[in-house]
Amino acid sequence: MREIEPWTALLDAARGDQRLVGEAFEHARAASFAPLPAELHPALAAALRAGGIERLYSHQAQALAAAWQGTTIVTTGTASGKSLCFNLPTLDTLLRDPRARALYLYPTKALAQDQARAVSALGLHEWVHPAIYDGDTPREARSEVRRKANLVLTNPDMLHLGILPHHESWSSLFSNLAVVVVDEAHTYRGVFGSHVANVLRRLRRIAAAHGTQPRFLLASATIANPVELAERLTGLEEVTLIEEDGSPSAGRRIAIWNPPVIDEALGVRRSVLGEGAELLAALVAAGARVICFVRSRKGVELLTRITRDELERLGAAELAPLVTPYRAGYTPAQRREIEAALVEGEVRAVVTTDALELGIDVGALDAALVVTFPGTIASLRQMWGRAGRRRRGLAVYVAGEDALDQFFARHTEDFLDRPVESAILDHESEEIHLAHLLCAAHEGALSERDSEWFGPRTLAYLERLEGLGDLRAKDGQFVLRRRERYPAGEVSLRSASRDSFEIVELGTGEALGTAEFARAFSTLHPGAIYLHLGRSFHVRELDLDARRALVEPFDGDWYTQPKRETDTLIERLLDRREALGVTLSFGRVLVTETVLAYQRRRLSDHAEIDLTALELPATRFATQAMWFELDGGTLEDFPPELLLGSLHAVEHAQIAVLPLLAMCDRWDIGGLSTNAHPQTGGPTIFIHDGHPGGVGITRIAFGHFEELVADAHRLISECGCRDGCPSCVQSPKCGNLNEPLSKAGAAELLERLLARS
Repeated sequence: MREIEPWTALLDAARGDQRLVGEAFEHARAASFAPLPAELHPALAAALRAGGIERLYSHQAQALAAAWQGTTIVTTGTASGKSLCFNLPTLDTLLRDPRARALYLYPTKALAQDQARAVSALGLHEWVHPAIYDGDTPREARSEVRRKANLVLTNPDMLHLGILPHHESWSSLFSNLAVVVVDEAHTYRGVFGSHVANVLRRLRRIAAAHGTQPRFLLASATIANPVELAERLTGLEEVTLIEEDGSPSAGRRIAIWNPPVIDEALGVRRSVLGEGAELLAALVAAGARVICFVRSRKGVELLTRITRDELERLGAAELAPLVTPYRAGYTPAQRREIEAALVEGEVRAVVTTDALELGIDVGALDAALVVTFPGTIASLRQMWGRAGRRRRGLAVYVAGEDALDQFFARHTEDFLDRPVESAILDHESEEIHLAHLLCAAHEGALSERDSEWFGPRTLAYLERLEGLGDLRAKDGQFVLRRRERYPAGEVSLRSASRDSFEIVELGTGEALGTAEFARAFSTLHPGAIYLHLGRSFHVRELDLDARRALVEPFDGDWYTQPKRETDTLIERLLDRREALGVTLSFGRVLVTETVLAYQRRRLSDHAEIDLTALELPATRFATQAMWFELDGGTLEDFPPELLLGSLHAVEHAQIAVLPLLAMCDRWDIGGLSTNAHPQTGGPTIFIHDGHPGGVGITRIAFGHFEELVADAHRLISECGCRDGCPSCVQSPKCGNLNEPLSKAGAAELLERLLARS
């Protein structure tokens, strides 16, 4: 093993100037083995031995035994060989039954490509015929996939849009479907996961109509609720969990890196992209092979460019071309070329979005850099797991100025020991569920018997859709009122609402995606800088009648923030309890938002450039919310002039730390704080799901309110700024443009709540 020297001097220097704020070590682990089962099909056992696999890791053997029996989920670590956990039972089935079919679902095209290569490498071409069916599959090749493939690799979007609505054309697949594999199951959470849960229920229904009941095999990164996630995704019960990892680990050194403060009063730190690029260049120059994760496409391109410039400054210009970006938006050929170069070791560093977070084998890497918090602890550990697979590695987290990043930088031990989050989804979230019932009606007439797939409230939902004019009842069955309608084409798996705006790029006419109606005015108003899949666009026009936003690529040095007026109407109380001296409630609310103006701010220092008025209609959406009412005891002698700013700052802080408890992003949550709500009659703070219908995020906040208050207090009280900064109480999505805010008042309010615990 090569001596671990590329980062020793670098970390020593960073420790001295206090950039290195936390360190940990993950020790090497020996493997635990099990023999190849005697029951395994001889051809499969021979293929494994030919590939150098004489025995299995213990968890692979356990997963194989469980998968032969029924629904299974595997949650062992990165690079633990999870693919064999579902490949072995699937391939064994295909070898024993020439008519059997299998369906693999992946969240990304790159993963499907990687798995197709792995299956083909086993050399079972006489029996196993894998084929990828996604947006990159040429149209002329699609009929051949339907006709010849017995192992179809696809993604939930293609299953939803291209396979289930045309299931009669796929009769050979569905009438022989034996196994469905759902890989990287932890990515199916929130709105996306709620959609996929409905898609999988539609899949089970169509399979049953063709006479099959496939086994479901799932693989996931480590999460807090794997069995619950598997049950909620598939609608099945009695799930077997495999979680004891028998694979070896080479050990890993972990470093928490915080850019230095360059303005003490404002709490402004050095650019995280500049800091990450300097660190990446130093590692590459020292001989390490590195993968670096950045959240946005624009960040990927900027950090790559800065890293190459830094290598030239270090006198290593010959290494600059060996640092390459990788992100969604490249052509399939470009992606395959970069993936192959990684595996072959032809590049020294790759800068990527989360497109390479998941289980793609990218060869032997020494170090993994994660620039800013990726949203969840589970994702962070997945990214760190890209390095040190075959020999001891380095994992680095470079904190940004965001509140959660700085919270982690101040509490590195808590951060490193923090358990992974629970994956949250709700397949019956109203907007999402009703849309998929219409898709199911297109695939075959619905009736009360379909409660087996969609839940006990199916008949009530069908009758509601009939009342809305979408379905027609006939002889106890519900069919689409307009037979020519294609509901799947109206449903994006990334949006909670059927009512959406199409985003179209000027010049090319390319449809980039959609944005749900309830959020469009905040993010796609005229003049907005809109971030779509990591790329920045300037919104030239928002056509309300055509439901279309016209955008153009943007690379300027400013961003926009909408100024909104928000009202929250409590529609239905679902739960209530007393906590920390406040009345805490959970229920359904109607959120009304009016975008009044937008502010332009410089990227470099967030300074205000100007404010532009807008004239847009109000939007309304129903969702889930948690709210709490502060009584006179809590507010006794509290300065009235500070109350509104204090409530506002508490709201921001709680929204900032809620992702510590739930697998969500700050942008998935909204809020409102008021010193006199008309329904509660007093000072109240609301935190609501940001998507129509809600997916259960604020239910987590309701259940863990005491922890939420404690974390918000730590966030505010430990920040070194004077009056409030982006690392504590300011929010990049505040509809009031971060006014008024009282950091001191928020700290006092939270202290009073905690004192009543």
